[in-house]
Order: sequence, then C-alpha cells, then structure tokens
Amino acid sequence: MTSSASPGSQGAPSAVEAPLVTRTVAVDVARLDALGSLLDLLPSDHPVSWLRRGEGLVGWGCAAVVRTQGPARFSDAAKWWEETTARAVVRDEVEEPGTGLVCFGTFAFADEPGHSVLQVPSVAVGRRGDRAWVTVVGRGSIEPLDSHLSPAAAPDAPAGITFADGSLNSEEWMSAVADAVARIGGGDLEKVVLARDLVATADEDVDVRWPLQRLAAAYPMCWTFHVDGMFGATPEMLVRRERGLVTSRVLAGTIRRTGDDERDLALAATLARSSKDLEEHEYAVRSVADSLEPHCSSMNVPEAPFVLHLPNVMHLATDVAGVVHDAQTVSSLDLAEALHPSAAVGGTPTAAATDLITEIERMDRGRYAGPVGWMDASGDGEWGIALRSGSVEGRSVRLFAGCGIVADSDPEAELAEAQAKFVPVRDSLSS
Repeated sequence: MTSSASPGSQGAPSAVEAPLVTRTVAVDVARLDALGSLLDLLPSDHPVSWLRRGEGLVGWGCAAVVRTQGPARFSDAAKWWEETTARAVVRDEVEEPGTGLVCFGTFAFADEPGHSVLQVPSVAVGRRGDRAWVTVVGRGSIEPLDSHLSPAAAPDAPAGITFADGSLNSEEWMSAVADAVARIGGGDLEKVVLARDLVATADEDVDVRWPLQRLAAAYPMCWTFHVDGMFGATPEMLVRRERGLVTSRVLAGTIRRTGDDERDLALAATLARSSKDLEEHEYAVRSVADSLEPHCSSMNVPEAPFVLHLPNVMHLATDVAGVVHDAQTVSSLDLAEALHPSAAVGGTPTAAATDLITEIERMDRGRYAGPVGWMDASGDGEWGIALRSGSVEGRSVRLFAGCGIVADSDPEAELAEAQAKFVPVRDSLSS
C-alpha cells in the first residue's frame, strides 16, 4: 500500500503531516442550475465523478490518495480511509450522504495484476433532489468555498481517433467463447463472463471530461463515473449503503435494441422468456443475495427480474434490498469487497470462473468490472461495477465489453452483444 498527500508523492505519510481539514456548506440549487451541469464545473485537475440523472457528486484536485494492490487491496484501502477520517477535522453543515469528507475509488478486478485507488478530492460538489452542497478539503487551512463554483473551460474533442483490436480479434474471441461453452457442457462450471478489449488512439492526449459529458447526456439512467483514468457509464449498482439500508442492482441477460419501439417491445418480451438469459440472471442474483445475507437482518429478493431499457441494449434486472445489522463495523466498501466478483462479472462457481477467465481471456482486465464509486466518513456510499467503461492514459483509451457465457451461448451472438456494449464509450470519443 502506498499513500500520499498528492498524486506525485509515494510512501507512508509523515507522522507530522497535518490532518485533513474539511468544510461542507449548502448551495442554492437555483444557483447551481444556472452554472450548467455538475460536469461543467470540472477542471482538468484530477477530476472525479459519480452522476445519474444530473445528481450525484463531482470533484477535482487531490487532497490525499492511496494506491493498493493484491489480495488485500480492499482492506488496505479501508484501513487507510478509517485512519484518515479518524484524524480529520470536519465541519459539515449539510449532513447528507456524500457530504463532509468523501473519497472516490476504483479497484482492480483481480488480485493480480493491477492497482486500486482511493482519492480524496480537494473540492467536491454534490446534488440530491432539492439539496446541493460544496465541500473543500485541505491540510491546515482551506480556501473560501464560493470561489469554486464557476464553470471550467470546456474540454476539447479527441482528434484523429482510430480503433484497433485489443488482446484478441473477433475470431480469436469467439474461439474463447466456444471453449468456455465446452467447459460448461463438460460440467467444469455453470457460467463464466468473458470480456474483450478495443484500443482507441488519438492524435493528442484525451481529456476524459469530453467522453464523460457525452456519456452523461446519452445515458442519464446509468451512473457516469471517473476516477484516476477509469471512466464509463455503468448500469449496474454493485452496492449502495445509506443509513442502514443496502441495495444492489443486478444485471445479467442482454439483448440489443433495434431503434424500432414496437420491435424492441417484442424483443424485451423475448428476453424476459429466454431460458438462457434467465439462467444467467439467476446465477447473478443468487451470488449477490448470498454475499449480502450475512450482513443483513432482513432482505427482499424479487422472484422475477424486470427488463431495463437503455438506449443501446436491454437487460434483465433485479433490485436486491436489505437492512444492514453491522453498519458500525462494515462499510459500503467492505460490502463491495464481499460482493466482488459477483456472477454478473465473474461467473459461477466464482473460483472456477475466475480461473477460466485467467486461462482463456488472455488480457489484463485492470479495473474493468471492478468496484468503482464513492464513500463518506460514515461508511455510506455507492459502488457500481466498472462496465461500459474505458481506461484513458495519454493518447490511448482502452475500451472493455463482457458477456455472460452459459451452456447454450452462441459465439456469434455473444460477439454481437460485446460489440453493442462497446457502443457507449466508442461513441463518446467522437466529436
């Protein structure tokens, strides 16, 4: 584990380092609306975001950060956050989930390789319903809060974008799917989620704020996120914990939309009756419910899924809810660790599925399909799964898409599904 007061430094923080000083004040919603969307406030200085339907949190700057890796990446990050919040001086005049001291995080899918990050922004702006706020964080002193509420310079569109296959081309990936189907047919496992990547290259460094703004506009029902280069618009809430209540939105089972409303309604009915997709969905719901059950005094797991309509695809979806009995000792990040990887992004049984992913996927997922989101000092927070996502580094953006493979999966159909899942991030990079 490495931690620092700024992204450029490494090593354990000094014993004499000043604690974080945090102040949150209310902001008039009408004033915030006059400035545009929350994303319009983001400068290029380490921006972070977690937004859905215009509400949520954005932030920038870096008051503190920790980077972790390996099997203990979650627990090391949680320990750092506990120590950081214990020493912090906080004045919170709003007292909503997401106010006071807040961190944003993105975690590697696998134990190895990969790195994970928790970042405390220097400034955070949030909105929930008719309430809005701004939080400023510093060490020893903080700047006036009102000075941070102004639109930032608009980002430039990526120029000269070209796309190329990542680790596997289409034929190679379909062969991997066929291999997985054979393993499932042989009884090795019940389901595995296989992902593939696509690499976009621009003429100059990509400003992540450009795709963020386009994703938020095109997919308002998803959670538009960015932390440390990992960005996207995920439809899947891994876990939300708020004042003793916990919820998780499970997605598994997908069909591509045609753009014709009547045809899409027929396809939605087909999806809702598909034995292949219902089987895949059942595995995912069961894995989430089993992981949450030890932490809940009561739970509600609907018997049948509903169909979630997104602009490019439709999913079978189930919202699992519960009442947490161990909120004093188990944070939202701890719950995210308990849930990861669910059958929706790994498979069933988990160990066999992740072993097969390592064997035949032939790529490093990095933070794709790992938990991404935010948490406050009380442990409340929201952690999604980094799907419909990409990882930006300089001129390069690596796009990801994955599909759940079960016994009667068809490689060509799975390839078409993966191509549909590339669309949100691919389109967001265009000018």
